[in-house]
Amino acid sequence: MTSTPHHPHYTVVLKPQIADAEGHPEHGSVLRGGVVAATGEEGASGYPRYEGEGIVAEIDPHTHAVEAVTVDGEELPYGWVAQASATGADRGEGPDAV
Repeated sequence: MTSTPHHPHYTVVLKPQIADAEGHPEHGSVLRGGVVAATGEEGASGYPRYEGEGIVAEIDPHTHAVEAVTVDGEELPYGWVAQASATGADRGEGPDAV
């Protein structure tokens, strides 16, 4: 693992995992989200830790998978999922792009 983040910021969204009519899992609408920033620390999962807007997430810098997350100090409710995407500035887009 690495404690060096590849992206200084991510957008993390929280969604319920629901099932379609045939019972296949799908993600519902976004229930909450926020921009998180790298803390420079490594989390218990061994991945870089990001914090912001009440969300603390440990994100794999290679796959962008959320490996651990808490919201307002609590674990996600059963069945919820967290997804991360690099923010526009990290992709070279938007007003904060370098």
